[in-house]
Amino acid sequence: MNRSLSTALCLAGLIAPIAAYAADPVLPPFDAANFANPRANPYFPLNIGASNTLKGTRTDGVPVVEHGISTVQGPGPVILGVATTLVLDEAFDNGVLKERTFDYYAADKNGNVWYFGEDVTNFRRDATGKLTGTDSKSAWRAGVNDALPGISVSGTPTVGLIQFQEHAPTDGAMDYAEILAVDLVITGPGGTFKDVMKTFEGSLTEPDLREFKYYAPGMGMIRADEDLTTAMDNPGIIVELQP
Repeated sequence: MNRSLSTALCLAGLIAPIAAYAADPVLPPFDAANFANPRANPYFPLNIGASNTLKGTRTDGVPVVEHGISTVQGPGPVILGVATTLVLDEAFDNGVLKERTFDYYAADKNGNVWYFGEDVTNFRRDATGKLTGTDSKSAWRAGVNDALPGISVSGTPTVGLIQFQEHAPTDGAMDYAEILAVDLVITGPGGTFKDVMKTFEGSLTEPDLREFKYYAPGMGMIRADEDLTTAMDNPGIIVELQP
């Protein structure tokens, strides 16, 4: 899953204690028959042509600016009998492309948005910014190496629900998310959003991955607090939706 995307905001009361993230993630049961009549999920719209730009800065004063562009491209491959939608994610550091990802999603009849895998190109560069090579680290696909799809965003978001977003242990992809709130109001460069859903995202294979993400109806992800400390505060990078 793309690690780079996700102005301080007034966030009083949004940081929950670490004990809130102690439950074991659940691997949702998958059935290809449930995708015949998909229902759209307002927190994760898959409208072809839609594109969001998010920009983030480090909170420690180091002059590094990251931004990402996420675009719904159109039909993706059929995976495990399900026609997916292709989303292109591109991540940049100080204007230099560092990762390009093709993500594969599909919504089921209950509005759950499932994640079926990603094809990744990571761009390695030297100290001068010159490209020295590429790799596909973190790529995985459901049905390959016994990998199974997970749910990126639930169709019935409930506080306390914790599910795997991806389940590919052989490929090192074991991200999960827990829903922390569904009624927040968040203001940022992209506007003011109501009924915002907040999640905590972690990984069984990357214990240092700790992020809060915020999703607004009709928009998708509008903010990410990345590189959280073990106390779940003081994010290293804050990423926000741009106008």
